[in-house]
Amino acid sequence: MAQSVGLNPHPLMRVAGIDPASFAATQGWIAAKSVSELLELSASQSGRDDFGLRMSLDRGVSNLGPVGLIAREEPDVRSALGIVLRHMKLHNEAIRLDLTESRGLATIRVTPMDGMILGQQSVDLVVASTLRVLCDFLPDEWLPISTCFTHAAPADDEMHIRIFGPSIHFDHEIDGIIIATSDLDAPNRLSNPVLRPFAQEYLGLLAPPENPSLAGQVRDLIATLLPTEHCSVTRIARSLGMDRRTLHRRLAQSGETYSSILDAVRRDHATMSIERGDRSLTEISVELGFSELSAFSRWFRQQFGCSPKAWPQQ
Repeated sequence: MAQSVGLNPHPLMRVAGIDPASFAATQGWIAAKSVSELLELSASQSGRDDFGLRMSLDRGVSNLGPVGLIAREEPDVRSALGIVLRHMKLHNEAIRLDLTESRGLATIRVTPMDGMILGQQSVDLVVASTLRVLCDFLPDEWLPISTCFTHAAPADDEMHIRIFGPSIHFDHEIDGIIIATSDLDAPNRLSNPVLRPFAQEYLGLLAPPENPSLAGQVRDLIATLLPTEHCSVTRIARSLGMDRRTLHRRLAQSGETYSSILDAVRRDHATMSIERGDRSLTEISVELGFSELSAFSRWFRQQFGCSPKAWPQQ
């Protein structure tokens, strides 16, 4: 991409602290801070505000490496995207993708991990690459309902419109993509049912469960599904290959219940989000699976003895 806009890439890499030889290696990591600096430097030197977007044009699910290989065999878009969200750290440790659903709309939000600051080019690249992954799963000519960026509008937004369509919002409170919830339930056109068992087996080798106990697995699934409208004991039991009665019985043997694990996940997420201060209480309540802010406030008071607003002072 650098060469296509008249730049010599190797000196730029060295200025950003990246050894060009590292790209020939199949193992190892490259510092995200250096990559972000490289993209900003390339955009500045070439005079191309859309450099990061241009980087995304030939991207798709295959660029996610092993994570993409597993996701492409999932039967529907929701399951495929869930694989990407849960295992993104195998591909990129600098960003987090969050999925929330409300009133027929699904929001895929891109945020840097704690302590990481991403430049505009990196944000554009990640959001556009996420869109390219969705485009691989969904029918041709599909476009999101809208795309949001926290940064200001560029002087020329032609490339943004070309990639995302006409509904783009700049100076927004989030970086991300908004799609119809029905899109998540669409069949994954890349999926091959014959290959899925092998992909799942590979996933087990690639990323063994962090919490091998049943309660730990339930906790991980709740944390993933909670921001969506599809977090239920029935769905989680099915994901674990059992019915809900069996799940309840096996959890009881370890002194746990589905409700106790659900509350624990909600407590951890609520306190962390409130202390971080980057989301409104309404957003937090949606991420915790509450239909209304008032329901979240009642639950919070039952758990902590104070309102969400009073928590930071306590």
